[in-house]
Amino acid sequence: MPAYSFVVTAAATTLVFVLALAASLAVRLWLARRQIAHVRHHRDQVPAAFAERLTPSAHAKAADYTVAKQRQAMLHTVADALLLLALTLGGGLAAIVAWTETMPLTPLWRDVAMFGVAGLIYAAVGLPFSWWHTFRIEERFGFNRVTLRLWLADLAKGTALALVLGVPLLVLVLWLMGAAGATWWLMAWAAWMGFQLLLLVLYPLVIAPMFNTFSPLGENPARERIEALLARCGFRSAGLFVMDGSKRSGHGNAYFTGFGRAKRIVFFDTLLSRLTPDEIEAVLAHELGHYKRLHVVKRIVWSALLSLVVLGLLAWLAQAPWFYVGLGIPEPLLPVAMRRPGVALELFLLVLPVLTIVLEPLSARYSRRHEFEADAFAVRHASAAALTNALIKLYEDNAATLTPDPMHSAFYDSHPPASVRIAHITAFAGTQAAPA
Repeated sequence: MPAYSFVVTAAATTLVFVLALAASLAVRLWLARRQIAHVRHHRDQVPAAFAERLTPSAHAKAADYTVAKQRQAMLHTVADALLLLALTLGGGLAAIVAWTETMPLTPLWRDVAMFGVAGLIYAAVGLPFSWWHTFRIEERFGFNRVTLRLWLADLAKGTALALVLGVPLLVLVLWLMGAAGATWWLMAWAAWMGFQLLLLVLYPLVIAPMFNTFSPLGENPARERIEALLARCGFRSAGLFVMDGSKRSGHGNAYFTGFGRAKRIVFFDTLLSRLTPDEIEAVLAHELGHYKRLHVVKRIVWSALLSLVVLGLLAWLAQAPWFYVGLGIPEPLLPVAMRRPGVALELFLLVLPVLTIVLEPLSARYSRRHEFEADAFAVRHASAAALTNALIKLYEDNAATLTPDPMHSAFYDSHPPASVRIAHITAFAGTQAAPA
């Protein structure tokens, strides 16, 4: 590439990155401000559809909790944007590359060291926000049950887990980038997908039990209903577990996880303590809906397609000098950066969230569609009224706002707003009850 064209393309890359970062930051802060204003405006009035089931104090608590989380999220968003600027155009990553280049290691392990340093920096910025969320916000609203000792233990376990699982994958990808030729990205994609499938198996069997205790659902007033439902849906009862969520939080939840023989449906103990037998059956039917509608498989397929495109883009950018210079690697360091594949990978991972912000509302919409499908499955196999009652208890126990800003919800929320979701359940129940 001629020198003039190179300079212009690098400058254009810088400009596009700065504009994309500014736009991303502005959109996120704007949506957060909308959410805060909308929730506060509706704080003192319980929506009519919930007036008989939710107290004004519970509704106000949910509003205050949402506002507190949004305010912290705004600060975290700004901090992340400043850190990204510091590492890219501010020369932070360039300094790390130059420093690790002096280490008596092979280029591959210099790249691993570079990732380690960048990871530590991100952890140093993120940890205070995590601490504040747990010991200030969650504590203030009566949800936190984590001690400082348990929080530190979880942090240590999470770090060890990231090293045990992440470092081998990183080493493999870096080796492929340097040794596998022009098609390295296809091999890296295969390795990444294999890793994702491995996690689906390991998470319920190995990873999650490192942090919580999972017990098969034993004798329960809803046992007869549960066994009948499982038999109707063809789901083995050994895949039904109770998690000691109360160990860390007062929040309640239920979720479907795993793949193949490792699949599990998990209830938080905090949730079971609040639900009646017919409500437990309805929530279980919803989770079974995710399994029967192949939602995990569908998400794997979409993830595979997206990651293939992303890795192909990385393979192209890694060969472009303007990509490095445009994102803060000075020209004197360019030969080193292009010789070390990890620099391209680190830069790409840093800027990717800024460039893919447009995918977030699409992903959220796809997830909400799955929730509607699981709700429809639940209505066909359990009580719609019981599902509605269980959801309202979930919203109350988790202090989830019933009045989110519609635009904020459309952009971020993986689950439909309460009013929309319950209206869909009621409508679908009506069609089920209607004569043929």
